[in-house]
Amino acid sequence: MKIAFIGTYPPRECGIGTFTNDLVNSMILPPSGQEEPNEGFVVALNDFTDKYDYPEEVKLTIRQEHQEDYIQAVKFINHSGAEVCVLEHEFGIFGGQNGVYILPLLHRLEVPLIVTLHTILKTPSYNEKAVLQQICKMANKIVVMSHKAIEFLVDIYDVPKERIAFIDHGVPDLQFSSGKSKKEFKLEHKKVLTTFGFIGRNKGIETVIKALPKVIEKHPNVVYMILGKTHPNVLRHSGEEYRIFLMRLVKNLQVEKNVVFLNEYLNVKDLFKYLSATDVYITPYLNESQITSGTLAYAIGVGSAVVSTPYWHAAELLADGRGRLFKFGDSEELSSVLTELLDNPTELNKLKTKAGEYGKRITWPKTGEKYIAIANEAIEQGTKESGKKDTILDLLILPPFSLDHINRLTDDTGIIQHAKFGIPNLKEGYCLDDNARALLMVLMAYKQIKDARSLELSPVYLSYIHYMQNKDGTFRNFLSFSRNYLDEVGSEDSFGRTIWALGYLLGNAPNDAYYQTGRLVFFNAAPHFEKLKSIRSIANSMIGICYYLKANPGDDAMTERLRNMAHKLINQFEENQSPDWQWFESLLAYDNGMLPLSLLHSAEILNEDKVLEVALKSMQFLTEHTLNENYLSIIGNEKWYKKNGERSVFAQQPVDAMAMVLMYHQAFLVTKDKEYLNKLYTSFLWFLGENDLRLSLYDFETKGCCDGFESYGVNRNQGAESSLAYLISHLTVLQAYEEFHKI
Repeated sequence: MKIAFIGTYPPRECGIGTFTNDLVNSMILPPSGQEEPNEGFVVALNDFTDKYDYPEEVKLTIRQEHQEDYIQAVKFINHSGAEVCVLEHEFGIFGGQNGVYILPLLHRLEVPLIVTLHTILKTPSYNEKAVLQQICKMANKIVVMSHKAIEFLVDIYDVPKERIAFIDHGVPDLQFSSGKSKKEFKLEHKKVLTTFGFIGRNKGIETVIKALPKVIEKHPNVVYMILGKTHPNVLRHSGEEYRIFLMRLVKNLQVEKNVVFLNEYLNVKDLFKYLSATDVYITPYLNESQITSGTLAYAIGVGSAVVSTPYWHAAELLADGRGRLFKFGDSEELSSVLTELLDNPTELNKLKTKAGEYGKRITWPKTGEKYIAIANEAIEQGTKESGKKDTILDLLILPPFSLDHINRLTDDTGIIQHAKFGIPNLKEGYCLDDNARALLMVLMAYKQIKDARSLELSPVYLSYIHYMQNKDGTFRNFLSFSRNYLDEVGSEDSFGRTIWALGYLLGNAPNDAYYQTGRLVFFNAAPHFEKLKSIRSIANSMIGICYYLKANPGDDAMTERLRNMAHKLINQFEENQSPDWQWFESLLAYDNGMLPLSLLHSAEILNEDKVLEVALKSMQFLTEHTLNENYLSIIGNEKWYKKNGERSVFAQQPVDAMAMVLMYHQAFLVTKDKEYLNKLYTSFLWFLGENDLRLSLYDFETKGCCDGFESYGVNRNQGAESSLAYLISHLTVLQAYEEFHKI
């Protein structure tokens, strides 16, 4: 068979990279009874800064935080002739929040998938759980290395037990003489204690150092070897702070002669020599939350006497006399255990013998054969379809809904319209457009998820709208930060967006006070509805009117207004359409999705075939020009897209993506065609990197949305318009998800 492997890989210094390398070698070698070796190649994950000189089996690399690399990788795998893909999963090696960037790759994978899980959390965050559940849904088989992991997957992540395979962590089939190894390292007359692996605070090495003085009193020839470099993530954030702390502790306890730090990432051969020279191997981790430990497996594999704290993997692997356990952080107990074992060579040898016997059962050649058997089963089974549903609408890769950035932009007057990066730009003041969008968003949030903060923010935005209304029912748009009016009458677009938000309020009011205020402002503006000239203002106002009429179907006068406005749009369509141009104007410009959206809303109220016909025709035309590459490519606002001209790709803005999300949602409600949910979800993913630049507009740190992107990259400013467009789209996905599952 031909196998594609995805994971970190040497020379990157990473435990999972070593695992991947060993697994590749064990699966590519000819299995017993098979003359020809399997074929295979590696897709390697690079970290944030380093580039590596990979061996020839690495055919492609993925830069961790570059989502476009994941898409290119899956295309490569699908066209490589690979029959099965083996993924090594650890949250920290993939990009995006909680490694979410791996999901688009797996969604597109056209060959069976086997996943090895190196971390399974007992108390995952919402996103951690969602990401892992989605990976498991797409996998033909999930491999774990402890029975506790099976328990977690079944009970916490709802993974069917029959999909899970237990395979011990493999160990290299290497043996070295204890005497020769001690002699090579000049340890012939020493009692050697060893801990190895990446160093970080959670490793609990200080527990061993604190235990040494009492052990040394009776066994002065003890040497504690601390083998390994500081973990790269720890180095990046804290430097060598932990190693320096340990060295100071060694000095304070006056055990400098008995402790050796070897700040190296050892190759497997040297590591096994050190383990062969070891009398007692110690893993003193500080808490139980480690489901798999490669260092522990190696120590058992070489036949070491192991003493460990009872973290999950250790409690399981050291059962039946294969090792000894001591309580977390208990230096006193560790001193007693070590002294007892060093006093009693017979007991020490019993532990070594039992560990060695078990180690012979988990060598990599035997582990590789088990993986090959699973791979053959997966190939026979074919691509797992449970993760690739007829409707891809899924909440699993949505960031948690958050109003953090909206709170940052909002004061007691309203929402500030612009931002410098993630900070409100007070110099630009406020505008009606954004406060109308903000009112719409918080009302949706309260209706959809009963967000308490949304209810608190609603009167802020509603009062701004009320303040900006003129006596004749029109609206001003701009207000300075010092609360001075900056115009007499705002644009028709700002008028239309305000009517949209007010109409939604009248159809979904959280209380009577807000309803009465909204009704007052709405009907003060109503005489201007049929005077509007801008087709987008007409469309936005129509949507607001439809929300009002759904709650007040007996208002015949407003229904007639809606009919007249709908026919204005239909007339525009008929004047500008041609066989190859099914649109309302001679160009595709901004907020395009709002035009079909308004007719889709109106079709529910008016029950006119012509309204629905134009809505569907124009939506199909827009779809053909923006959604023909399996991702959303918005019409750029540099030169738009003129009839018989070339379309602009840049600059693309979030409000256009929001319009597409809303349009497809309403199309689903009207037609019940689930394919529109796929298009809705694809459009939403524009915010998260499924776009022309493959860059995420959503900022996982600020919880805001960037203002769009040019050909050179993302505009990092996070103004109100963009962030509100994202949140309205997010809430629409949540609503659509519920509606889909009610069918």
